[in-house]
Amino acid sequence: MLTVGLTGGIGAGKSEVSRLLVECGAVLIDADRIAREVVEPGTPGLAAVVDAFGEEVLAEDGSLDRPGLGAIVFADADKLALLNSIVHPLVGARSRELEEAAAEDAVVVHDVPLLTENGLASLYDLVIVVDASTETQLERLVGRRGMSEEDARARMAAQATRAQRREIADIVIDNDVPLDELTRRVKDVWAELVRRARGGPADRRSARE
Repeated sequence: MLTVGLTGGIGAGKSEVSRLLVECGAVLIDADRIAREVVEPGTPGLAAVVDAFGEEVLAEDGSLDRPGLGAIVFADADKLALLNSIVHPLVGARSRELEEAAAEDAVVVHDVPLLTENGLASLYDLVIVVDASTETQLERLVGRRGMSEEDARARMAAQATRAQRREIADIVIDNDVPLDELTRRVKDVWAELVRRARGGPADRRSARE
């Protein structure tokens, strides 16, 4: 098994890269998806979030008001850290369960938005960073997701810098390109991942050396 940490700034196109890797044959463990699951109604995770932030973070149906909570935590580093201290251990435990269920020769890709911020690079055989220019990120967040530029910049500022992400990367996929070019790049990366997965421990370790 080869474990891969996949990360990138908001709007960089990490989700598209993870989709392409799944098409190639990767086993995907999506931290964002798991983060939603561990705070679903009735879970201990949601109870802990409500205890920390109050019932105003609940929607009318009793589910978590994610946009409302996001507006709170992305404007306050301490509150963001508090939320992370609740959710991240739950996500980590579930991610380990899913990884252990994968085949021995699988390429397991952990899609982790805050991999850099939380110092998680050492957990994986190698780290892939999806990178895009600040201008491209803003264009995608405002034009495609409908964020205001102020909100987009705040969310970008709450994350690690591009330089910090690239510093911990074993592979960087530059995504200031059209989809067909990105697809070609991901296929090239996949070939390397398969080679390492089929090799011995030395092949896997070499990516981190």
